[in-house]
Amino acid sequence: MEHTNNSVNIIYLNTAEKGPSGGGKTIYYHSNLINNLKISNISSEILHIKKKKSRKWNSSIKKIFNISQEKYSGWDVKDINVHKNFKSKWFKSNIKIKNDLIFDKKKDFVIFPEIFAHFAEKLCIQNKIPYAVFVQNGYCLNPTNNFKQLEKVYKNAKFILSYSKDITNCINLAFPLQSKKILKTNISIDKKKFNSIQKKTNLITYMPRKLPSHSGNLTFFLRNKLPKSWKFKSLHNIKEKDVYKYLSKSKIFLSFSDMEGLGIPPIEAAIAGNKVIGYTGRGGNEYWNNPIFTEVKHGDISKFIKEILRNIKEKDLFNKLSNSRRKIVNKFSPNQEKKQIIKMISKIKSFI
Repeated sequence: MEHTNNSVNIIYLNTAEKGPSGGGKTIYYHSNLINNLKISNISSEILHIKKKKSRKWNSSIKKIFNISQEKYSGWDVKDINVHKNFKSKWFKSNIKIKNDLIFDKKKDFVIFPEIFAHFAEKLCIQNKIPYAVFVQNGYCLNPTNNFKQLEKVYKNAKFILSYSKDITNCINLAFPLQSKKILKTNISIDKKKFNSIQKKTNLITYMPRKLPSHSGNLTFFLRNKLPKSWKFKSLHNIKEKDVYKYLSKSKIFLSFSDMEGLGIPPIEAAIAGNKVIGYTGRGGNEYWNNPIFTEVKHGDISKFIKEILRNIKEKDLFNKLSNSRRKIVNKFSPNQEKKQIIKMISKIKSFI
């Protein structure tokens, strides 16, 4: 039964990551959106966690001396601290922060990313706190080898969030008995963040973080084939505003997505008016269509080079991709995400 008079605080667990993270950005956006909706008695906070220094040293020593860790792998609740007042410096946000691991079962609803889903047993199940799991990468569903614990956590979750067909498929494979709990959500990219009047230059952008050996090989083999009027730009360890700046300038973006639920950079690049060439990362299969996207099979550097050289010869490439770009803008619009968040809030209210 829904108790509409009760206050509800939706708490997202997140890592205290200094560098860029699409998953972290999505969590920040969701939490900020919930607060900006200004729904009566509904609020949201983010709780940032980090690994204790003593636990880091312990793990390093075990690796150095090759001490078996068969009994347990992955972080445990005893390994973590709350990183108080942490805010990402990678992108701007106005999030509200929670600075402790104390939850109130009368108003709190906790959302765990899949990489920390197993924390729910000690933090929520044992304390009768309602919670959900937010799966952003279906290939990260096993953060611990304590599979019995994982089964229990997913069984007791009120719902499981997924924002792609590939993620949903992975959840169904891993936890088939929980398929009815899957709740669709969205990611969104605000096209206003990109400079639509920025003049396009002969620039090829890419993010090497996931597969640096692939991007390294590709730029090496292309060094003598790329016309001198064209340049590469690695978008690595730079602020979000600078990512948007370079994506607005570039004509081609190279995707090195690798087994991801739904890689955000290729979507951002497409909305910024780039031709996107490369790996779908699995999750990208649901939107990876010509002419704006061209798939290259994982590791096929020769095909990668062929497609790059073919596309740099295209005249007026930006305008040729405009119709496909509009479809991507609509599919990942903030309005679509807002609708799904409102549905989620309505569901959460029934559990408090």
